[in-house]
Amino acid sequence: MSKAGKWLALVTLAAAMTLGQNATAQDNNRQRGNFDPAQMRQRMMERYKEMLEVTNDDEWKAIEPLVTKVMEARMQTMGGMGRGMFGGPRRPGGDNQGGGPGGGERRGGFMGQQQPNPAAEALEKAVEAKAGKAELKAAITKYTEARKAKQAELEAAQENLRKVLTTRQEAIATLNGLL
Repeated sequence: MSKAGKWLALVTLAAAMTLGQNATAQDNNRQRGNFDPAQMRQRMMERYKEMLEVTNDDEWKAIEPLVTKVMEARMQTMGGMGRGMFGGPRRPGGDNQGGGPGGGERRGGFMGQQQPNPAAEALEKAVEAKAGKAELKAAITKYTEARKAKQAELEAAQENLRKVLTTRQEAIATLNGLL
């Protein structure tokens, strides 16, 4: 390889390392970063207020808690299911302590407020313990029933929100996944 070729390879390698370090630093800042759940929640609520074309503060005072209830109920329905979406699949017998909402800490939910799902935890323990067929079936049934109950809570929260919205707001909320 010529001297110019070696020089070019060295410069390319140095540039690649610098870019890689910058990308890693940015990723680390995002992961550890300045994420404030309360601020994020407030921005979401402001976005919903704007999206639903609410200009009257009294009207928003009636709608906002109902939107919040829907968002919380939606996240609760994701209970044990959120792992696959956020933290990757759980590995039976693995450490499964990955960070993030889907990891072992289960801090998903609406801006970090998701409650632990005992039925999901019981099912997970049964899988990890390589439980017998009867125990697994019982854990699956409890988990499924808990998920159905959370779904019913979501539907009730959505119906309560629907009652206070205009038809136009209902259409907007439906298109944006609230209803």
